[in-house]
Amino acid sequence: MFQELFDLQANLNARCGFDAERLREAFDPQTAGEWINNYLAAMTNELEELRDCTYWKHWCAEAAEGKRFQLHDLQNARVEVIDLLHFWISLAQCVGLNADDVVRLYKQKHAINHARQDTHYTMDGKTEDDNRTVQL
Repeated sequence: MFQELFDLQANLNARCGFDAERLREAFDPQTAGEWINNYLAAMTNELEELRDCTYWKHWCAEAAEGKRFQLHDLQNARVEVIDLLHFWISLAQCVGLNADDVVRLYKQKHAINHARQDTHYTMDGKTEDDNRTVQL
């Protein structure tokens, strides 16, 4: 199913001018960087739209009523999360990942995250050394 989402997104992206398969076959860091920034800008907007589904403004009447951060538009929040997924998949494609790659890397990073919790992860002691073991 995950592969189907990647295929659907690649098709949509091709309609918008980004050919994920071509980039994967002949990686070009300039093209990748341009599309990464396009998708980051879009994703940033979608994050703001998701936040707007909550009463996040500390100065709003709802905050004064004790409702700050309450989710008030569940239907739209769900759609915004899906929009984020669209752009997330696009970002994965920008760095040459396919669905199988993502699953493989996710599992490796997931194990690292558990190990960090097991060893009482702290920001002061954090390095990126454990992340360097995550490999395709």
